[in-house]
Amino acid sequence: MKKLRLAERIPVFMRNPRLRLLAIYIILLSLVGAGVAFYYNWVLGVVLLVLLILGSIFISDTFHRVNEETTKYISDLSFRIKRSEQDSLLRMPLGILIYGDEDQVQWVNPYMQGYLSDKDVLGKKLVDVDKDLAKMLADHRDEKGTVPVVWGDRRFTLLVEQDSHVLYLMDITKYAKIEEAYDNSQVVIGQVFLDNYDEVTQSMADSDVSSLSSFVTNQISSWAQEFGMYLKRVDDDHFFVLMYAEVLQKVEADNFKLLDTIREATSKQNFPITLSIGIAYGDQDLNNLADLSQSNLDLALGRGGDQVVVKSPDGQARFYGGKTNPMEKRTRVRARMISQAVTELMSQADQIFVMGHQQSDMDSLGACLGIRRIAQMNNRQCWIVLDQDNLHSDVRRLLTSLEDYPSIKESIITPEAALENANSQSLLIMVDHSKPSLTTAPELYKKLENRVMIIDHHRRGTEFPENPVLVYIEPYASSTCELITEMFEYQSKDSEPINEIEATGMLAGIEIDTKSFTTKTGTRTFDAASYLRSVGADENLIRHFMKENVDSYLQRNHLIESVEFINKNLAVCVGEDDRDYDPVTAAQAADSLLSISGIEASFVITRRSKKQVGISARSAGDVNVQLIMEQMGGGGHLGSAATQIEGQSVSEVKATLTEILEKKNDTENEDDEKE
Repeated sequence: MKKLRLAERIPVFMRNPRLRLLAIYIILLSLVGAGVAFYYNWVLGVVLLVLLILGSIFISDTFHRVNEETTKYISDLSFRIKRSEQDSLLRMPLGILIYGDEDQVQWVNPYMQGYLSDKDVLGKKLVDVDKDLAKMLADHRDEKGTVPVVWGDRRFTLLVEQDSHVLYLMDITKYAKIEEAYDNSQVVIGQVFLDNYDEVTQSMADSDVSSLSSFVTNQISSWAQEFGMYLKRVDDDHFFVLMYAEVLQKVEADNFKLLDTIREATSKQNFPITLSIGIAYGDQDLNNLADLSQSNLDLALGRGGDQVVVKSPDGQARFYGGKTNPMEKRTRVRARMISQAVTELMSQADQIFVMGHQQSDMDSLGACLGIRRIAQMNNRQCWIVLDQDNLHSDVRRLLTSLEDYPSIKESIITPEAALENANSQSLLIMVDHSKPSLTTAPELYKKLENRVMIIDHHRRGTEFPENPVLVYIEPYASSTCELITEMFEYQSKDSEPINEIEATGMLAGIEIDTKSFTTKTGTRTFDAASYLRSVGADENLIRHFMKENVDSYLQRNHLIESVEFINKNLAVCVGEDDRDYDPVTAAQAADSLLSISGIEASFVITRRSKKQVGISARSAGDVNVQLIMEQMGGGGHLGSAATQIEGQSVSEVKATLTEILEKKNDTENEDDEKE
């Protein structure tokens, strides 16, 4: 051991130039000393010279022995390292495969050979040895780091060194199972709500209510027991659910068939009940999970109910159900409460800004006119924020008619002017939309994002303002104008009432969104229309607004001529990539296609501007076009939806839509086969 330690030290001395120089200096000084001794006393000089010679011989011999030992040590160490490397290649739990230019197997270590059974693999192409392994190599050949892969019933991390043609496989099955077990044991919290329980049961006899409640409870309890969940009823129409992540995967694979079971069974009893479910996962804090589950439930209700929203804190929401149009609420209590809340918030603001979505339509502008009138009834200045570029002919005709109403005309301002005038005491009301990305003035929204009110009739999407002061979203309503019309009943009777042009604009918004009261109408829709007629809405003026010019008529027919079919029941029309189409023209073409027998849904793809391509989607009821458009960044209703896409050509958008529709058909066919 001492020799080894000496050998470890001496080479350092020999390799150090400063120490070598010091040794030379010592020898030179010794020689000088011997010379001086000879000068004064030759005997002393001889003695010193002899000692110097003997010392030099000893040092030389020592250096020689140390050099031999060092050489031997280094040689032995190199041999041991090389042998260890060879043993590692042969024995370590890492699969190694060396392949040639044409992916022929040139060498495998014994560990890799164990996964290939007793096959003779050398010289054969990898695809002939194992197709799965060959595919892994082809798929990840250009990857720079390790990637997780599945091979057979085991899991590995794969690394491909393309330059040296070496493939490495590390078996991580044991650790993957531990991770999977941990993930599967994560807690998931859900909340189940009976959407219209109060409305359905308020006119029922007590015995019928008890029977209905028992039936629904039994169905939900059976569902929970089937999948191993904990279920607790917290109210007549509210349940709490606790489960593990592994159970959630099974429930999602089942597509929440509970929704269909409850809806179909109660409909046969003439007491239709639908469910909304919000489910949260992916957080260790149970309080945060509970809050997120409530938020997801609110999102499901905001989208019209009869659906499930599953979401983690940082993940994208997953939607299930939503196959039916939301039912009309029979009570106006919520409308009264919202109207009172709007009045209170307006009284706290120094000025109010109201704006619709980009490329404003008649419902959007009519709703703005209604909000402005309510603000005036509460003695507040209200500005209508409107971008007057790219407006359709009906909206332009309404704006022209406003020339006879100077006070209204002067209250319409540009987004730039609104941004300049807004302050921390201002209130922003977004009507006919809830997505900040679709709003007329995004910069104004950012400035007043903590002072935002939303009034909308579209199903709520995942993109939503973070801190709205008030949200009034009713997907059952025909239009935003219908919702705002109901608020007039609860405003002060002493203030100046709605005038003729405002009533006409709002009624036009209702008529256009309902296609002249043929779709999405309920009793409250006709009540709102009746009220607007009673305060002076002019049907002749509405007919004037809705007149279609010749170019629009020809463009619509041209689009319809380009119709293509997917699975015979889905119609797709595509406009030219070098020609801009009016959004309303595209929407009218989509509406027209639904009148053709056999078409369940229609999609019209057109270029809206140099940077933007739009899709107008319509459904006869069996196909939920909202879910389809949401996959492409849009939204809307079950029967009417749209999206706008930037940076793509019309043909690229068509290819994406076609892929989604074909995948949808394949999924439905698989479900039918299972049933």
